[in-house]
Amino acid sequence: MAAGLLFLALAYLAVGQAAVNRSGAQTAADAAVLAAAQKTRDQLADLWVHDVLDPAKWQDIFDGHGAGDSCARAYQLAAQNSAQVEHCWHHTLSYDVAVRTNKKVGHSVVPGTEDFQSTASARAVIEPLCEFKLPAAHAGHDKLPRLNCKDRQWDLKPEDLTELPRPEDLFDVHLAADR
Repeated sequence: MAAGLLFLALAYLAVGQAAVNRSGAQTAADAAVLAAAQKTRDQLADLWVHDVLDPAKWQDIFDGHGAGDSCARAYQLAAQNSAQVEHCWHHTLSYDVAVRTNKKVGHSVVPGTEDFQSTASARAVIEPLCEFKLPAAHAGHDKLPRLNCKDRQWDLKPEDLTELPRPEDLFDVHLAADR
């Protein structure tokens, strides 16, 4: 009876070890995918600042065009969380990342689990937070459209661009529920 209870306790311990390893994999996947998406968000915000005086280019930027693939950032963050990226897919305004932990479950009473590495995946979405309307006939740089963002309106003046929205004012980055 005591041997059976001891075996059962060790089996629960093995399941616990696997759960901890799986949790670490999910943490690594979440961190990696968010890092890639945030780097792309920052690139898009930089593009917007660069083209702030040309509102005809704004919509392409808010649609996610012009930023590079930031999967390299996902690889960095996965490594910092003791994992490696198996796949990183960049879509226009989202990323999907799959990771595998470096750490193995280790020895346990459950045969075949000692070399098991956990895997996990995550998806992050870059959501534009602003809208604007171009005037019917935009003439030069005399007036910029009002930028209506989630928490604030920006009335930008070409002659005074000292206070511009930050990347997090322009775009939200979050994990998607459908991982």
